[in-house]
Amino acid sequence: MMLSANKAQARPPDRTSPLFPPLPGGPEERLMWGRLYGGSAALAIASAAQAYDGLVLVILDDVLGAARTNDELAFFLAHRDIPILSFPDWETLPYDVFSPLPELVSQRLLTLYRLTNLSKGVLVVPVSTLLQRLPPRDYLEANTLLLDLGEKLSLAATRRRLENAGYQCVSRVMSHGEFAVRGSLLDIFPMGHSEPSRIDLLDDEIDSIRTFDPDTQRSREKVDRIHMLPAREFPLDDGGISRFRRAYRNAFEGDPQRSLIYREVSAGNAPGGLEYYLPLFFEQTASLFDYLPDRRLIIHTDTLAEQAEAFADQVAERFEQRRHDVERPVLPPQQIWLPP
Repeated sequence: MMLSANKAQARPPDRTSPLFPPLPGGPEERLMWGRLYGGSAALAIASAAQAYDGLVLVILDDVLGAARTNDELAFFLAHRDIPILSFPDWETLPYDVFSPLPELVSQRLLTLYRLTNLSKGVLVVPVSTLLQRLPPRDYLEANTLLLDLGEKLSLAATRRRLENAGYQCVSRVMSHGEFAVRGSLLDIFPMGHSEPSRIDLLDDEIDSIRTFDPDTQRSREKVDRIHMLPAREFPLDDGGISRFRRAYRNAFEGDPQRSLIYREVSAGNAPGGLEYYLPLFFEQTASLFDYLPDRRLIIHTDTLAEQAEAFADQVAERFEQRRHDVERPVLPPQQIWLPP
């Protein structure tokens, strides 16, 4: 595994054990760890995370490797006050017509939000996911909503704000990104939460907030606040739709009304695979690096460049297969992914 750091740090003891792995002494130094068999690589990463005063970014070859390393780190750091974050893949093929599961989007948005306030921890990510272009930080900050017990709340205004943030109004809340209004009750399943919440209003004031079971709809524990992230990685409010329509017409020739994607977004809908048009919703996209703290240590496999190139080849092949679809024209790879 290769290591590099962007901030100098004193060297730990010069030992070869995974319990005391050497770390770079400055931003220009790169080191290699070898003979890390089985779970010893994760043990070395966990030891580095304890010794390094900053964020440790771990880049793995594939999704399975990232998931396995995440589980191993959870074991080795079980009793340490060091957060372990994962940034999951969409788990769709490049230019797919299907959207990722809401649970995956929820985890991704939660990780991006936590990174903006994180000074120490571990972030595990597969290289294909690291290459994705992301929404800018100000989109996440502008569409994050905090509701506190006792706060004044207008149901009509909150409903509009939730819909603008991509939440879907339903009769019964079952999954992430849904909300329901029943009299003085507001049920919502916020992105980044493992359970939905039920807000009970007394006139226009939040009287109680409880989590509830989406299967039985029975209330559970009381909480004092809810932190709500946007429901998608792109905005579907009036401003977002307007930017998309303008950017779409600039990106593709011909009559845009022939495109299913253009028609659906213009109507305020999110057709499957809309994630691969994310750059059209923003004046400028970001990358995962834009969310990382200044002080960071990067650990990656020695096959990183090879894996990044292989993924870029897969993207190029999928682009050639889909580029002539009139109903779903696709953006060139460089607009959606970083170059290897």
